[in-house]
Amino acid sequence: MTELYPLALRLDGRPVLVVGGGAVASRRVPALLSAGASVTVVSPELTPTLHGLADAGRLRWERRLFEPSDVDGVWLVHVAVDDPAAAQRVSDAAEARQVFCVRADDRTAATAWTPAVTRRGPVTVAVLGGGDPRRAVATRDAIAAFLSGWTGAAASGTAFAAGPAHAAAEKGGRVALVGAGPGDPELITVKGRRLLAEADVVVADRLAPGLLLDELRPDAELVDAAKNPYGPARTQDEINQILVDRARQGLLVVRLKGGDPFVFGRGGEEVIACAAAGVPVTVVPGVTSAVSVPASAGIPVTHRGVAHEFTVVSGHLSPDDPESLVNWPSVAQQSGTVVILMGLRHLPTIAATLVANGRPGSTPAAVIQEGTTAEERTVTGTLETIAAAVAEAGLRAPAITVVGEVVTALS
Repeated sequence: MTELYPLALRLDGRPVLVVGGGAVASRRVPALLSAGASVTVVSPELTPTLHGLADAGRLRWERRLFEPSDVDGVWLVHVAVDDPAAAQRVSDAAEARQVFCVRADDRTAATAWTPAVTRRGPVTVAVLGGGDPRRAVATRDAIAAFLSGWTGAAASGTAFAAGPAHAAAEKGGRVALVGAGPGDPELITVKGRRLLAEADVVVADRLAPGLLLDELRPDAELVDAAKNPYGPARTQDEINQILVDRARQGLLVVRLKGGDPFVFGRGGEEVIACAAAGVPVTVVPGVTSAVSVPASAGIPVTHRGVAHEFTVVSGHLSPDDPESLVNWPSVAQQSGTVVILMGLRHLPTIAATLVANGRPGSTPAAVIQEGTTAEERTVTGTLETIAAAVAEAGLRAPAITVVGEVVTALS
């Protein structure tokens, strides 16, 4: 093969076509969106994560099989299908239109390749391994270790091991519940990032930062465990069984969860399931969105002379739902900060319930969408006005609500 010509692409606002809606597409699409590309996915079906991005308007979904005319006008094509014949039809259409094409199934048939990538602040490292993706990943991880100073799999040489993760092969299968943080991929812990680099299998939530998936080993299996609100989702029992089954195969399984595994993450249920099956399990705490997202929006959850306490509650059930375990009258009587996770759908009822049970309607309130990411938006108001303001602004989940005087403490 002739020498490759390395370059970076400015995709901001430019159309990119992804053919296929499975696990490979789930790994590639977040990086394209982060680059500002206008992504269209052509596939009869989507993973729950991609479905959630489509529902949120982050990408366009054509629910059908590929047609050659789909390539017209695009700047780049990613082929993420398993069928070689179908993949060849896509790359033939791209070749005929002089459009570069990345193929997940056969790199030798591609005209472009995705390198092993890591990002550290303003620095992006992209490595091509001369046809050996494991060599590319090992080199990338060694550079990442040098840049960030952490000593994990790359620094110890684990990334060069052949076959399943070296640690898993030596110790037998195990599961690690890893908190991915609130959304910014740089807010995952050092330990969490190291385990991702070692993982044989990654079972990822919808809220886990998509760019982290772009750094997985090329042979790592990605299982989409997204739970889209009121949309397609795996059951918790299915997720538990996947963790146990993969670990029993002697693999290192990372359960990647948005925020912290034990803050409304159902991590406790997964620990119990693994323990009952005799599978070793560890928990790597994550930066919880309950504190970090308000901070990103300039709202402290406590502030001297304003609030000496804060309460975190789940709003995924309406206050009038008999299955809700939140004591809303008690929450309303507190003078400190209230942080409500997963409460956007029921915000009008939640705000009205707090006011009806004693919290003044003039209490400042804020709703923060996709905090710590490029999509972060904040709407402020009072308990009496916040629901209408959020509806007018068109905020979407995931979003966090903050109630209390701290909302205006720094303004």
